[in-house]
Formats: sequence, structure tokens, C-alpha cells
Amino acid sequence: MFPQYDVLRDAADIAEFARGVEGLGMDHLLVYDHVLGVDPAVRPEWTHPYRNDSEFHEPFVLFGYLAAVCGLELVTGVLVLPQRQTALVAKQAAQADWLATGGVRLGVGLGWNESEYRALGVPIARRGARIEEQVELLRSLWSAPSVTARTSVEELDGVGLAPRPRREIPVWLAGKAPAALARVGRIADGWFPLEKPGAEAAAHLEAVRRAARDAGRDPAEIGVEPRIRVPGRPADELAAEIGFWVGQGASHLSFSTMDAGLGSVAEHLRHLESALSTVSRGR
Repeated sequence: MFPQYDVLRDAADIAEFARGVEGLGMDHLLVYDHVLGVDPAVRPEWTHPYRNDSEFHEPFVLFGYLAAVCGLELVTGVLVLPQRQTALVAKQAAQADWLATGGVRLGVGLGWNESEYRALGVPIARRGARIEEQVELLRSLWSAPSVTARTSVEELDGVGLAPRPRREIPVWLAGKAPAALARVGRIADGWFPLEKPGAEAAAHLEAVRRAARDAGRDPAEIGVEPRIRVPGRPADELAAEIGFWVGQGASHLSFSTMDAGLGSVAEHLRHLESALSTVSRGR
């Protein structure tokens, strides 16, 4: 995971981290997204994470830079899709995929920050239904030279984008509400579980796979990528969490070194190297 607001304060730090991750043998770099944060001095009732001083690099601009400094797959995990124009996201993702040696995997989600939605001029209501329309429209724009379509928001009359991506961009979803899990099973190429290992996580994964079977899909084709926190954890605890997800059939793992007070890029990379050693010992 890209440590958004820890130590990556300039382009040199970003390049050092990305190249270091690639040098460790990792496959991809996951970036998550917020456009705006709330100022608690103006909104003292604000108790949610991420404030106006939480530094979030804009994913697609960042991907343009990362494509030039590393060969990793670049992943949004997740982009808040319903607060964005679908055609613009299709264009940005296609361009990033065209530039990136490792390609792009587009993880999208509903978001929760109503203030952010309002500031972007988009109603937060019906965002679940809207994201399903958007995923379908994204795939149409990436695959067809000319698209005519109507959604609850957009009207496309014989339009297309170029260059289109060199391959089919995978679209992954997040969420753990029953409707979100069912949506993953119906339409997503993969799922980002945010749960800790245990019975609830296993039940949610089974709900995704059941929805896939009900939709006539092969559940084995739906990827699963949990996020595993690394710093400050005993090796046996970390190994147990990795083992749980591998046992559940996870296709990917991502490791987080954020919010641990690490003071340099080198410290982040040392923790990631330790996590990789734990994975290797468990094989």
C-alpha cells in the first residue's frame, strides 16, 4: 500500500518507494483516494478519519508519474466512483493503463463522506445503484469505439474514447454490507475485504461467492485482496493472518505500513521486506 500521508512528500520519495517495492519483488502498488478532507476547526462535530490536512495524492496524476519510474501494476483501492463523471474516469484509467508497464486495476467504492460529495456537486443518495451503472458504462467505453447509452445521470450519443486500454481493465469493488457483497458477486472482477480474519470475514466471502454462482459466474474468477497491517505485530500473528487469507483463497495480498510513525522510506521498505519473508516462510 502506498503510504499516502506518512513520508512521501516529494517526487523523489515517491520514486524511491515505488522502485524499492518493485525491487523487493512485489507485484503492485495500491493507492486509495479522497479528494477533500473536513476541517475540524470549522466542523467541531467531525469525528471521522481524514481531515483537511490529511495528504492524499490524486490517484491518476500519481499513476502518470509512477508509470515512468516503475513497472508495477497500479491499483486504486478504492476510487470513490459515484462522485465522479464516468466518462472522465474511463479516460483517465485508460490513459494510465496505456502508460503503465504493469497496467491498471481499478478498484472502486461508494465512499461515505457526504461533505465530499456535496463539495463535488453530486448527491450521495442512490450511489449504490449508480455505481452499478457506472461499472457497465466503463466497460463499454473501454471496449467499444462508439457508445450510445443512457444511465440515471449520463447520456452518451455515439461517443468514444481513444486511446482505449490495451487490455480489459479489471474492476474491483469494496464493501461489506449485504448489498455490496451481492454486487461484488454479480459484477466485479475482485473484492477488497476490509475485515479482520475470522468467521465474519469467511461469511462475507461466501456471500460474494454465492452471489456469483446465482449470477451464473464462476466464483473462482473473482479475485480477493485483503489489506494486512505490518508494523508492530509479532511474526506469528502476521503469519496467522496471512495464512487465514491464503486458506480462504485470496488471490492477492497488500501490506500496509501506514500510521505507524515510520520516519523514512527506508523504514517502510524494511517492514515490507519483513512481511515478504513471512509469506515466503509460510509457503
